[in-house]
Amino acid sequence: MAGRFAPRPPRTTVPGGHAGVPARLPRQAAAAGAGRERTYVPEGPLDLGLVLGPLRRGPGDPTFRAMPDGAVWRVSRTPLGPGSLRVTARGAAVRAEAWGPGAEWLLDRVPELLGAADDPEAFVPRHRVVATARHRRPGLRLTRTGLVLESLIPSILEQKVTTDEAYRAWRLLVRKFGEPAPGPVPGQMCVMPDARTWALIPSWEWHRAGVDDKRASTILRSVRVAARLEQTVGMAPEEARARLEVVPGVGPWTSAEVVQRSHGAADTVTVGDLHLPGIVGFALAGDRDADDAVMLSLLEPYAGQRHRAARLILLSGRVPGRRAPRMPRWDVGRL
Repeated sequence: MAGRFAPRPPRTTVPGGHAGVPARLPRQAAAAGAGRERTYVPEGPLDLGLVLGPLRRGPGDPTFRAMPDGAVWRVSRTPLGPGSLRVTARGAAVRAEAWGPGAEWLLDRVPELLGAADDPEAFVPRHRVVATARHRRPGLRLTRTGLVLESLIPSILEQKVTTDEAYRAWRLLVRKFGEPAPGPVPGQMCVMPDARTWALIPSWEWHRAGVDDKRASTILRSVRVAARLEQTVGMAPEEARARLEVVPGVGPWTSAEVVQRSHGAADTVTVGDLHLPGIVGFALAGDRDADDAVMLSLLEPYAGQRHRAARLILLSGRVPGRRAPRMPRWDVGRL
């Protein structure tokens, strides 16, 4: 479902400086004042929290902030460099502001980030619990970031550990080896390291962040072929997954978690997860002991939209009580 951009305000140039950046301002003030702005009008309801929530890696994620006023901040390493993005919903429109070398790249992709490439009207609920969740969450859209590495690295960190451990590792590594986000960002937001910086992180720093050798090695192998992996944004999700899984240590769980975010893959189901099969089985058939095979069978009526169905089930609140600690997201593919 597409939306439209309102006309872009003209760029301003101050004598003696670059476009939109006064020459006499200090560097930090110049970065804060060099923002670009656009207004995007989506077709249909849009819930920023639901759409962008999957990009947040824990409450202390230095690349993501959800503010009390409803604004969402996100910082990324784009093909043009670091960029900070602030999006705010006001009535039927979304105001997007961006700073840094990657500002234009981020603004150009705001519609897809907010689900313009998604087609929620193609989804037909087949179960009451799914239909109810969809009715209560009309603003759900599937995001498409167009960036692979920024989803791949935290997904690797989440293999076979608790989410809290993975979020801590991501937070520590990005804050220590990333760089300050451009613009007037809230708090200490940081842009994740580039591929070369990830490759140069010493072994003791991985251990200090609680990352074992297996996950660290998988990240190192991934960043060595970062350019090839980023090229997968132009592929269909299953083709992209096949290329990702060529990297030893990246299997079906990890590749699914990536393309759900980078490609907005509406049909890609996460298999190999400790909790998801039981949640889907319980919601659709009362089977809290369902495995991946049972989950995929239950989701078959939603072929083409299985990831959306799983998201709606998770949002429904119809989940079995936990029997064990909040344990691993893990990858069964190549570990």
